[in-house]
Amino acid sequence: MTHQAKKSMGQNFLKSKEALFKMCEASSLHDKDVVVEIGPGKGALTEKLLEKALQVIAVEKDRDLIEILNEKFKSEIKNKKLILLNEDILSFDPKKFNLKEGGYKIVANIPYNITGLIIRRFLSETIKPISMTLLVQKEVAERIIARDNKESILSLSVKVYGEPKYIMKVHKRFFSPSPKVDSAIIHIGNIGNKYFKNKNEEDTFFQMIKSSFAHKRKVLRKNLLDFEKNSQKIDKFFTKLDIDSKVRAEDINFDKWIQLYNCFLQK
Repeated sequence: MTHQAKKSMGQNFLKSKEALFKMCEASSLHDKDVVVEIGPGKGALTEKLLEKALQVIAVEKDRDLIEILNEKFKSEIKNKKLILLNEDILSFDPKKFNLKEGGYKIVANIPYNITGLIIRRFLSETIKPISMTLLVQKEVAERIIARDNKESILSLSVKVYGEPKYIMKVHKRFFSPSPKVDSAIIHIGNIGNKYFKNKNEEDTFFQMIKSSFAHKRKVLRKNLLDFEKNSQKIDKFFTKLDIDSKVRAEDINFDKWIQLYNCFLQK
């Protein structure tokens, strides 16, 4: 059964054996792992995951691909090694499959157009995965790890929950159809909530960084006035942490952001 990739769903099927191997290797998969795969497509990665993991839950929105996958993995579906779901990953509920926090891994070649939504969705999920190994747009991967030493809302949003690592570049020619840009594999390990005691603290952190990056041309101190009206308090924290009053948000590293956030928490 042939399948024409659907542009509207951001479908670009991976055909690099090395990239498939590297994704499984980066995930450190073993025979007790439950893996959630997002957008299995024609099943190239699914096949490798089934060789390593205890069980794979593959979530595919495209009904046509579900038919192909049902046929290809008939025996794995029958013995429940593969659970195939025809739904949107943004609606996926880990509770329905008795998944516990830190009790599953995500491995996926994800559509470029919903990369940010998927990362946010699972990192802020109550029942978080222990790790995420993702094939994403190369530029996005570089922003997440702050390769140029410039932080962003995206990089801080990932680092506050886990530890991102750049695994390898995957050239656009290794996809069908070939996208306009190259991709890269990233691994986000040790996912958890170590910086937040509750939802209120989590919200405070995101309010702080959103205000800090709201106006790119403004220095951090001025942007923070939208978050904390008391300028003397901001100055006091900057002095305490040895932060330059003229610095921009992107030039503050993650550890310094956490120190600043803790100052605001304590007031």
